Amino acid sequence: MEILDNNISERSWLAALLLCIFFGVFGAHRFYVGKIGTAILMLLTLGGFGIWTVVDLIIIICQDFKDKDGKVLKNQ
Repeated sequence: MEILDNNISERSWLAALLLCIFFGVFGAHRFYVGKIGTAILMLLTLGGFGIWTVVDLIIIICQDFKDKDGKVLKNQ
């Protein structure tokens, strides 16, 4: 029997990290986790002129980035 943790997202931490590194200024990692509104803002401002992208990158590295439902990303 599989134990489900309702606090863990189905989205991958590694995928979000790689998307942020390579396409962070376009908000790709935020599109991936379902945060469409802020992803569009990142797309229009090129990641808050890069600052927002760096902040998100640090949060993802610290494994505290959450999906649209407030769940922590799955670390495989």
